[in-house]
Amino acid sequence: MNILKTVNLTGFGKKHVGKVRDFYIVENKRILITTDRISAFDVNLGYIPEKGRVLNLLSQFWFEETKDIVQNHMLSVPDPNVTIAKNATLIPIEMVVRGYISGVTGTSIWGSYEKGERVIYGITFPEGLKKNQKLKTPVITPTTKAEKGHDERLTREEIIKRKIVPDKLYKQIEKAALALFERGTRICARSGLMLVDTKYEFGLDKDGKLMLIDEIHTPDSSRFWIKATYKQKFSVGVEPENFDKEFLRLWYAKRGYKGEGKPPEMPSALMKKVSKRYQDVFQMLTGKKLGTIDADLPIEKRIQKNLQSLSS
Repeated sequence: MNILKTVNLTGFGKKHVGKVRDFYIVENKRILITTDRISAFDVNLGYIPEKGRVLNLLSQFWFEETKDIVQNHMLSVPDPNVTIAKNATLIPIEMVVRGYISGVTGTSIWGSYEKGERVIYGITFPEGLKKNQKLKTPVITPTTKAEKGHDERLTREEIIKRKIVPDKLYKQIEKAALALFERGTRICARSGLMLVDTKYEFGLDKDGKLMLIDEIHTPDSSRFWIKATYKQKFSVGVEPENFDKEFLRLWYAKRGYKGEGKPPEMPSALMKKVSKRYQDVFQMLTGKKLGTIDADLPIEKRIQKNLQSLSS
């Protein structure tokens, strides 16, 4: 099985490692390599075949579809696992936009609502909501952008008070996030999917202008449900059919794991099921099959070959 766990390129200097991506900084650009690592509950759980390609190519699709809303960091995609991106000064918050009350993680709004909380992330929620119910309007529930460990909840007021982001810039980020979510919702509906919730990350370019970075509307950063089955599933209190990482989260949650201690080992059957879901959602959204790549050539060697012009 050809899996990209990490990558060690020559000719690009120091390697930096994130949860899912390895990257190299070359002058004013970043070489972002999306690996097959998968994390949930802010923990690296293992590897999913083809996941890196799906995330990178799906982000390419969405960056093209949303570039009129806000500029993004993508410059080119020289390899299915690689994006050449503009350098950015990271804005250290994740903008999570939710259209439904759902989730199993510690930062989900359903977890808090179920415990009796009605003011969550500084937002007041009405009585009588059921899990997976559509909210009257999408809400933004920001979190810190943690390099290590768990992300922490934030409110709009905390962000401004702590001067994490200036008031004027934060309003700009909010407006962009909601517009991106609306665009994503519309395009997903075309494909028979519902965009339940998602996260966006932003930075500032060299001129101090807002820029969308990282990834957008992928199974890692978003929750997708199958539109045709939602009403029936919701009416009987059954989890909607999903095409995202929630399938994996639920598998671990059912076994009592939500990010603390050593996670259960991921069986190969689960890896294959998650991989298929990633590939299926790619095809549904883009209208294209992921395609096959010469499996005889290790992914790392292929990437080095496709980046040869940059290192010469």
